[in-house]
Amino acid sequence: MVTPAYRSVFGPAILVLSGMQLLMVLDGTVAALALPRIRDALHLSESGTNWIISSYVLAFGGLMLLGGRLGDAFGRKRMFIVGVAAFTITSLLCGVAWNETSLIVGRALQGASAAVAAPTAMALVATTFAPGKARSQAFAIYAAMTGVGSVAGLILGGVLTQISWRLVFLINVPIGLLVGVGALVVLRESQGERLALDVPGAVLATLGCTLLVLAVNEGPDGWARPLVVGSFLLGALSLAAFIVVERRASHPILPFVLFDNRSRVAALAAIFFASMIMMCMAVFISLYLQGILKYTPIESGLAVVPFAFGLGAAAAIASKLALAIQPRWLVLFGGTIILAGCLYASSIATRGPGYFPEIALPVLVIGIGVGFAVIPLTLSVVAGVGPTEIGPLTALAQVAQNLGGAIGLVAVGAAVTSRALSEGGTTGPVEEMTPAQLAAQANGYGLAFACCAGIAVIAAIVVLFMRFTPEEVAEGQAAQEAANANLDVDLPGHP
Repeated sequence: MVTPAYRSVFGPAILVLSGMQLLMVLDGTVAALALPRIRDALHLSESGTNWIISSYVLAFGGLMLLGGRLGDAFGRKRMFIVGVAAFTITSLLCGVAWNETSLIVGRALQGASAAVAAPTAMALVATTFAPGKARSQAFAIYAAMTGVGSVAGLILGGVLTQISWRLVFLINVPIGLLVGVGALVVLRESQGERLALDVPGAVLATLGCTLLVLAVNEGPDGWARPLVVGSFLLGALSLAAFIVVERRASHPILPFVLFDNRSRVAALAAIFFASMIMMCMAVFISLYLQGILKYTPIESGLAVVPFAFGLGAAAAIASKLALAIQPRWLVLFGGTIILAGCLYASSIATRGPGYFPEIALPVLVIGIGVGFAVIPLTLSVVAGVGPTEIGPLTALAQVAQNLGGAIGLVAVGAAVTSRALSEGGTTGPVEEMTPAQLAAQANGYGLAFACCAGIAVIAAIVVLFMRFTPEEVAEGQAAQEAANANLDVDLPGHP
């Protein structure tokens, strides 16, 4: 491994690495915000609209562990530049998309590119900066980009979408070029242990999840259709084959030993369900505000900013309380708040509510609930482990988060479409709907918020099996700090 070159975090290297993280977070936020404009411009159905998000998230989540391995095998700087370049090119493809298929394919390729860039960027943070203060500060800045990107995406995304939905993708091109050139100039190469690449495992996992999502997404138009039944069967077979391959692989991308602890499995499952709620709320609030209440993209983005602030404030409190209170009680408290907010949102969806307090209040409340729930779950994933286990578990949590979001969006989207169709709605573009069809669609979105409440209940039941103590959480936090500050971290892609 090359000795870290930078003993100070301030400089072009952190701008390059945190810039890519910011770019990926921004992309996810602005894409959800631009969905209503994309749907109307390309005349997408409800199921087609869901795929704009799901294709990206499925590719990202399914291939991320393999992406980390590629960095170890072929050089982290080299693969980071490849990932950034591919992300930039595929962003251009999305920005000039001419129909539904070209945009969905572009989004899937974007997700695959991010699956290479994201884990190698995290690895480069550890190897670019000297152990101690510089590395700790670098990880803090890198992590902070998630919060900054979420709020900035709501505002910038609204402005760009107001001009043209294509700009939310095209803006990535100049930023990606700057990040790529910067990486070429300022980053130094590093390489981890070269392990056998588990390509069959990554392909089978991604294919299986994608086929199951396809089946659920297309189900409302006829659950007995060959496309739906065949996708279900092939998806199940792919995931069964994935389990067989992982048990026999010399270096599986998903070592089953990570699931030996029942409390940790419960935490990962709860993250999966919590991500369902966050993704569904992000997408369906945007569709509801712009499609039903006729908010502009800027108004829609600003309308949900209280969510980010509520989440940030609650997260800061929860991270402190997790050292004194069992994490499951904090998650249950947050889940109760989410449940109340979602039920209230579902009850007002058909009324044509004003912004304050009908919309602002549940948006803020749900953000607070998410902050109290998600932070203790994230801490629980690494509770009671040593520094060498931090990387694989953190990567696994990110995979659960991405796949949960994709599957939740499509499953709840299928329920929304079924409700709207049963009440005389249509799967056509919102701009072409009659008042009666818009009312049916509003009822469908109300059901989406009710589904989020139901998912919160499921997550709460799962969390009851999570028995980590505050002492184990503190041990995990100490191991994480040690891994970040003093060690060459066992990063995503390592066994």
